[in-house]
Amino acid sequence: MSEKLKSILDKKGPIRKIGVIGMGYVGIPAAVLFADSDKFDLVYGFQRDSKTSGYKIDMLNRGESPLKGEEPGLEDFIKKVVQANKFRCTSDFSKISECDAVTLAIQTPFKDPKDLIPDFSALIEGIRLVGQNMSEGTLVVLESTITPGTTNGMARQILEEESGMKAGEDFALAHAPERVMVGRLLQNIREHDRCVGGIDDVSTQRAVELYSPVLTKGKIIPMTATAAEVTKTAENTFRDLQIAAANQLALYCEAMGINFYDVRAGIDSLKGEGITRAILWPGAGVGGHCLTKDTYHLERGIKTLEGKLDYPEGKESIFVLARQVNDFMPRHMFNLTLDALASVGKKTCDSKVAILGWAFLKNSDDARNTPAELYRDLMLEAGILVDVHDPYVLDYPGVEIGHDINSILKNADVIAIFAGHDAYVEYSPEFIKGLSGQEHPVIVDGRNIIEPDAFIKAGFIYKGIGRGDKN
Repeated sequence: MSEKLKSILDKKGPIRKIGVIGMGYVGIPAAVLFADSDKFDLVYGFQRDSKTSGYKIDMLNRGESPLKGEEPGLEDFIKKVVQANKFRCTSDFSKISECDAVTLAIQTPFKDPKDLIPDFSALIEGIRLVGQNMSEGTLVVLESTITPGTTNGMARQILEEESGMKAGEDFALAHAPERVMVGRLLQNIREHDRCVGGIDDVSTQRAVELYSPVLTKGKIIPMTATAAEVTKTAENTFRDLQIAAANQLALYCEAMGINFYDVRAGIDSLKGEGITRAILWPGAGVGGHCLTKDTYHLERGIKTLEGKLDYPEGKESIFVLARQVNDFMPRHMFNLTLDALASVGKKTCDSKVAILGWAFLKNSDDARNTPAELYRDLMLEAGILVDVHDPYVLDYPGVEIGHDINSILKNADVIAIFAGHDAYVEYSPEFIKGLSGQEHPVIVDGRNIIEPDAFIKAGFIYKGIGRGDKN
């Protein structure tokens, strides 16, 4: 324990002003929940005034949410804390000097998973800005998912270089990874347990002070910074592994001509003490910012921390293999599509595909790493015309997103479902077939949201993930 840092924090007193860097899916709900607590006086939401995201500043300061998916309660919270003058969004990073605590919620994608080299450029920029502007006694918390070893390594080094101060003596440093899912952001922050790991006991205690007021059902789990980093990357890696197991079983069921969902129900029916059968759902692919790359952060942690790994020689990591299975699923959707087109004598060069759902998650506008993109690319390479529809995704770089379902479905030979949006469940076979104008349109269900028999009866060629009984 650093007596110097403890003395500084005792003199400084409780955390009253907070800065949150990164106004996205994590930063916005975190900032408004901090601001809503009577333990804190003011929260600054720091956002670069860039061409792509600068619009968020004025929107948030008007009490509006820039997130367009369904996020229960979020916009009401934003309005409440703005009207109470407890939250302000700004591009003036010098105001970091006023803050007792600063959190960073900045994306950490990989440039190329094969090389295990993450793109930390945005995070590094944020850390530098904190180091350049923070005052003595500031608590700095990385919420971004990061390679194990980053908090006490790269982040600490940059902060010390930029501030001229020493972590653990002049300022506190911790990692408290977010554990949220789009569509349940506020609920997840308040109800999920929060792993909090400082580089020392004083930093951990200060971070516990920061997060405790926003938790309702959740509790704080204190640990070291590295343990918190591994916890976050490992929990997403395990979920990805579970999805991959479901996807592989679905592929097996297709090959054997049976219904995956019957098998899943049978497996899930075995109950009793000591019995655990955690089987998830298969689908058209895994998207989002977390599961698509956190496996690689975990794998890279071994190299970063120079750990000696005892593992079967020459064998690939089961985590990386699971990642490859999930990455394959959009290609499987492509293969199913080609099989269906061939069955009705359609040539790819004369066909049109309507993709329903560009977001990776139902009723959301989050299209980060959407599996629909690989499917679209494969279709275009095959010479197939592609139209994309999504009611929530307003735009996407390099891809035209349509919002008029009638025009998207018009003359479509194939309807490929990539997101289980509620709106798509309501479309009847007659409605879709009428707009397509095809005698035997193809429908490829990547999310198991339609009833196969109803569509087959209406004249559709049906293909579905795991539906070996109907494909």
